[in-house]
Amino acid sequence: MTNNDNKDKTLAQILRSRGISRRGFLKFCAATASMMAMSPAMIPKIAHALENARRPSVIWLSFQECTGCTESLTRAHTATVESLIFDAISLDYHHTLQAASGHAAEEARETAMKENYGEYLLVVDGSIPMGNPGYSTIAGISNYDMLMETAKGAAAIIAVGTCATYGGIPQAKPNPTGAVSVRDLIKDKPIINVPGCPPIPVVITGVLTHFLTFGTIPELDHLGRPKVFYGQSIHDRCYRRPFYDKGLFAETFDDEGAKKGWCLYKLGCKGPTTYNACATTKWNDGTSWPIEAGHPCLGCSEPDFWDGGGFYKALSMPTENITQTVIYTAAGAVAAGLMLGARNLSKKEQAKAAHSNTTIDDLKK
Repeated sequence: MTNNDNKDKTLAQILRSRGISRRGFLKFCAATASMMAMSPAMIPKIAHALENARRPSVIWLSFQECTGCTESLTRAHTATVESLIFDAISLDYHHTLQAASGHAAEEARETAMKENYGEYLLVVDGSIPMGNPGYSTIAGISNYDMLMETAKGAAAIIAVGTCATYGGIPQAKPNPTGAVSVRDLIKDKPIINVPGCPPIPVVITGVLTHFLTFGTIPELDHLGRPKVFYGQSIHDRCYRRPFYDKGLFAETFDDEGAKKGWCLYKLGCKGPTTYNACATTKWNDGTSWPIEAGHPCLGCSEPDFWDGGGFYKALSMPTENITQTVIYTAAGAVAAGLMLGARNLSKKEQAKAAHSNTTIDDLKK
């Protein structure tokens, strides 16, 4: 996991030693700027910052989780982004990926904490059981004790996945282990929440890239999520949104509306209340995402998504809102028609209509 010879090298030195060209590196910087919605003018700044960055130590703790977050990261489809993670950071502890085990594994964690105190990044996936702390242990240490010990010397904490950010499925009713999130326990460290079940790979790596580039955490929303990835709802980015605005909804998974790609709101889509980048980033090498595959969004990047109502029931948003959408859309079309009609009239005729009860249609006759 850790190459001591690379500890003091800059990223530029490491990449050159691995035969990565300057052009390839700049391509990566351009992709990073685009991924994080930055101006192209930031590309040289990102390149300069990364070229001179030294490998930060990263300690990754996995608690009550399914390993899906790690699986997501290791399947990051953009090779340059994935290589950044393993070339630009020193992943000193991750009990799923590291070769060491037993006492050697725990020694690696303790050494990394001691040598990089106050500077290392702590990544956590999985919730922490508080009802029965001994329910989940690593090397005989409870998840709670390991988290509190490791968090003390961290520069910042990244909570990866819905379990770490909100408690996730382990916290779902009746929450038998008393599962809590990282933010429920840690109050004195900057925490970046990267929810999702699992989170999108490039969102995980994008947060790490931001820290490497700027030495700070990205701008966060009220739930501690990076705004660049969680700043808009699925609904606002969804290619099916025009059908919602027209009042066209699939009623079943195999009806004509479903075949035509109509909105999945009535089938339980949580897109209007879910904030994530799925619609633009997609999954599986940018191939598709659940709604494109014909399945409604489950809202997995939101708190209490498991207990938030049936997955295949429409949101509790009043149905009149849908009707209003149709009415507003129709009204907008009528207004647009009137405006076009008005443009065909002389200014004198428009003034006459404005000061009388005469309609545009009357003037056209």
